[in-house]
Amino acid sequence: MQHAILVHAVWDPEASVFVAESNDVPGLVTEAATIEALREKLPGMIEELLDTPSGEIEIRLRIPAASGSKG
Repeated sequence: MQHAILVHAVWDPEASVFVAESNDVPGLVTEAATIEALREKLPGMIEELLDTPSGEIEIRLRIPAASGSKG
């Protein structure tokens, strides 16, 4: 059974990156230049922080419309 993880990402125009955090994963804070790069990065980080195999998690990425659609 998969465990759903909600990750919030916002565009930081000053740094030109998406910044992602999650209340579901203590210690998760990361950034990436594109949404695709963020999607690739998150599973490994979450797996490591939760000590859970990535096949057991479902990542739900939320990006507010105000953050733009960079990447």
